[in-house]
Amino acid sequence: MEKMNVLFMILLMVMFLVLGFSSAVDFRWRKTAGFSDRFTRAASSVIFPVHGNVYPLGYYNVTINIGQPPRPYYLDLDTGSDLTWLQCDAPCVRCLEAPHPLYQPSNDLIPCNDPLCKALHLNSNQRCETPEQCDYEVEYADGGSSLGVLVRDVFSLNYTKGLRLTPRLALGCGYDQIPGASSHHPLDGVLGLGRGKVSILSQLHSQGYVKNVIGHCLSSLGGGILFFGNDLYDSSRVSWTPMSREYSKHYSPAMGGELLFGGRTTGLKNLLTVFDSGSSYTYFNSKAYQAVTYLLKRELSGKPLKETRDDHTLPLCWQGRRPFMSIEEVKKYFKPLALSFKTGWRSKTLFEIPPEAYLIISMKGNVCLGILNGTEIGLQNLNLIGDISMQDQMIIYDNEKQSIGWIPMDCDELASLKAAQVYEY
Repeated sequence: MEKMNVLFMILLMVMFLVLGFSSAVDFRWRKTAGFSDRFTRAASSVIFPVHGNVYPLGYYNVTINIGQPPRPYYLDLDTGSDLTWLQCDAPCVRCLEAPHPLYQPSNDLIPCNDPLCKALHLNSNQRCETPEQCDYEVEYADGGSSLGVLVRDVFSLNYTKGLRLTPRLALGCGYDQIPGASSHHPLDGVLGLGRGKVSILSQLHSQGYVKNVIGHCLSSLGGGILFFGNDLYDSSRVSWTPMSREYSKHYSPAMGGELLFGGRTTGLKNLLTVFDSGSSYTYFNSKAYQAVTYLLKRELSGKPLKETRDDHTLPLCWQGRRPFMSIEEVKKYFKPLALSFKTGWRSKTLFEIPPEAYLIISMKGNVCLGILNGTEIGLQNLNLIGDISMQDQMIIYDNEKQSIGWIPMDCDELASLKAAQVYEY
């Protein structure tokens, strides 16, 4: 009987050892071999703190570490273009003032027949004059441009969980830059966040790192966050509108917007609209711009505000009896704007633009209109929603569900919270 008890105890000990070893092996497998699978299936985002403001700086950017060893670069956010590029010592023929030393390109040139090169030149008659490299030229609405070649290099990025990833991604080595009319600050390059295959988001998605979703939350106090992925918001609380399939180059609602002033229609409908983080200000086509300025001037008649010609910060400014210190002092004189987008047969969703999302206080203490005439700068019939009108809202571009969404949010608080989560590990 004692022998049977001893044998039974030995058998139990062996079983516990085997099970314990199995659990340990399984745990180690989940932490190492299962790492990639864990993050392609779980909801996780790549996150970037954003720096800058609409005024007086006139830009928002992120810091990204690129290369081996990784070096920091300031990249301007631009959801209106696809290609990410750095000013590059290739050597540089014509480079702009930059906050960091020029990027030293890797030797990993992307050939002309690479799928990313073909995607970049999808709508052009690109010829492979130099088969071993992919030449590019990007031009921007303000007249700026970058000319260079595509290379691959290592990007050092952070997940929201605090873990890091180091994918090899394609970027432009820009050796010839022309400044745009609105480029008045030193920059290392541009972070292209558009819908094309060459964008950093599309590349990360194709490699299984994140969902094909991008979002940003820009604070009116300055700063904010940029993220790739879909775990920073509750989709049920977001106002959504379908994304245009026809106007596929930009983040544009499928149905044209109807412009409202003070909650009432202006009679302007089917406005082709684009959300573009590369623009500090909002641009309406000539007809919509004239309507808004007419309505504002009529509304301000008899109010203690007088149009001033002495302030050239923006085309239209008003001065008070004394200099204003903040929008809070003056927003009571201005009515809210809104764009109404159809989301179905009878349903609509409203993108609200309150006074603080279309006004700035200039250095002279005047209040200025942050909505400009886009037709005058070559945007033709396009209506472009810039950073000023996207402040204090989380804007989400869901390329998987082909939808654009927004939700009011304290972006300053969100940025502080997420920065702490990213860097606490």
